[in-house]
Amino acid sequence: MIFISIKNTIFATKQSNDGMNMKKILFIIGSLRAKSFNRQMAEVAKEIIGNQAEVQELDYSRLPWVNQDIEQPEPAEVARIRKAITEADALWIFTPEYNFSYPGHLKNLLDWLSRPVKPLDYETPTCINGKRVALSGAGGKLATAKCREKLSELLSFIRADVLPEQTGVAVPPEAWTTDVLTLTDEQKAQLKLQAEKLLQ
Repeated sequence: MIFISIKNTIFATKQSNDGMNMKKILFIIGSLRAKSFNRQMAEVAKEIIGNQAEVQELDYSRLPWVNQDIEQPEPAEVARIRKAITEADALWIFTPEYNFSYPGHLKNLLDWLSRPVKPLDYETPTCINGKRVALSGAGGKLATAKCREKLSELLSFIRADVLPEQTGVAVPPEAWTTDVLTLTDEQKAQLKLQAEKLLQ
């Protein structure tokens, strides 16, 4: 097992019994809040995956807003994130719902990933083209249904491979005061199914 350090956090690059590197799954949290319910749900998903894959979270908090004036040459932060997406075997997005849609900072990330790496080159695949993506969300009464519907449409448009299996969680009222999300057995089973599909 090889250990690498990223931003003072130690990650293990897991290897299978035959010495081959394991698959890499990159988690993308749609909320920037430290105690985000979606980050808590991602932690449960990480436990479900266990040692079946290497799991890391993408930090995109310093990503600049999409602006064609700075698009070329690509900013260093954009290059770093594109590299992380390219090296991942699959993505798993956990996101809240903002006004029946997805958060603006998440849309900004996906807009950068959809842009051509080479100026005006729309033929070369982007870093998210064909990438397998799972969607989960924790939010209000609708359990992020509208967000996940629109996000599925957006991801399909930029040619990501979106899994049909999804998990939506309506955050119970008491969690909004405790900042602690407790998932039901049924919700954990849905996450387990998503993990299985993502690992196939």
